[in-house]
Amino acid sequence: MNPMTNVKNVLKLSERELTGNSKSSWHDQYKDSAWLFIGGLPYDLTEGDIICVFSQYGEIVNINLVRDKGTGKSRGFAFICFEDQRSTILAVDNLNGIKILGRTIRVDHCEQYRAPNADMSKVDDLTALVRAEGCAPTLQIDAPVKQEKEHKEKKKKHKEKKSKKKKKTRSKSDSDASSSDKDI
Repeated sequence: MNPMTNVKNVLKLSERELTGNSKSSWHDQYKDSAWLFIGGLPYDLTEGDIICVFSQYGEIVNINLVRDKGTGKSRGFAFICFEDQRSTILAVDNLNGIKILGRTIRVDHCEQYRAPNADMSKVDDLTALVRAEGCAPTLQIDAPVKQEKEHKEKKKKHKEKKSKKKKKTRSKSDSDASSSDKDI
């Protein structure tokens, strides 16, 4: 299918969703992936340029600007991964069909994309984890609550230690005072 037809179809889906009273979105089928396909990019753009454009909708954790193996020049499409899957919806709805340097770009979800396995000895632990498990981690709503509980427990233990020290100091001073009274 022609890339421009894809752009128009995605825009029609979004329009239909806005006018209807549907409780679910067509984006829901991509809820487990934070990857986006970006096609029709100008060949002059670099990874940094793409990040500048797309980072307005969320934190980008991975980018793969596909390049020609022989020349190293961009082939005009890329894959990016957002930290949060909800950012992909914003990017698709707002950036699909826009013009960048005179070229209309196509922005769409990727359901099964995995980053290419480069030399794993040169990547840090976080990058290796993202490559192994993919992006769009499950939301941990309880994480702040858990951190708060841990903080309270630490404070409680610290207070208990302080009170034990005070009791020891008091008992020592009391025993010293009572022994000095016996000497008189």
